[in-house]
Amino acid sequence: MTDSQPVQCYRFGVFEADAASGELRRQGTRVKLNAQPFQVLLLLLERPGEVLTREEISRELWPEGTFVDAEHGVNSAINRIREALGDKAGNSRFVETLARRGYRFVAPVERVNSTNATPAAPLAPVAEEQEGGYRILATAQELPNTPYPVVQTLFVLLQLMYLGFYVGALANLAEIEDLFSVLPRAVFTLNLLIVTAAVLIPVRVFLLCAVLFHAPGFPARMLRLWPFLLAVDILWALAPFLLLHHMNYGLALACTTILVYSPFAQRSLVLMGAGRQNSRSAEIG
Repeated sequence: MTDSQPVQCYRFGVFEADAASGELRRQGTRVKLNAQPFQVLLLLLERPGEVLTREEISRELWPEGTFVDAEHGVNSAINRIREALGDKAGNSRFVETLARRGYRFVAPVERVNSTNATPAAPLAPVAEEQEGGYRILATAQELPNTPYPVVQTLFVLLQLMYLGFYVGALANLAEIEDLFSVLPRAVFTLNLLIVTAAVLIPVRVFLLCAVLFHAPGFPARMLRLWPFLLAVDILWALAPFLLLHHMNYGLALACTTILVYSPFAQRSLVLMGAGRQNSRSAEIG
């Protein structure tokens, strides 16, 4: 980068990479990252979402005619980047490995141009607020690194649980109609249950197929769908009360309070990698 160009500062999640000073910071605190891995990180940040091949990285790191083990050097640099970011090859939040192709930076990146020094105050909390509610909803960077099979299994089980609610409700309409008979708008409530169950069954089947077969762009689609699911999932958190012929009010209330968290759990599992390509089948580097 020449002196005539403005300083480039890249912000992603709670991290900030300052190309001028060669520093990586997490919420204002410097994270140790050597010069060569930092250079590779800048290459990835300059082209977020694009595949950067090993050959392209090698050409940037070592001039033509330099005799080095380029493949080992690139792998080592990527590993150092992942260590600094708390990332994992098997559950990539930042640097994704694409088998026999290269690497791609998958997190949103904010590029800041400045002709002066790097801003004194990091903007990570602001970015967190923009991404989904500061101190209310967790960001991907705040969630723990969890093995992909665990994340996928939990997401699938949640969808199967909801499918069980819908099918069970439709199969026991007579019993539920008896429960609703004491409500002021019993017919409307019963019709609402039937309509939402009929609509949500294909929605859950879609989510199951998408996560099991790694549909392209599934995490982004799921996050766009999530506000709708939040509303209906909160409504269906009352499903235990449909079983009052088989349980008491206390147990039904306890189950409902647990189910209120389910839509937030689904969102977290998507941010943790549910539905993404299992990179254990890709090259590890």
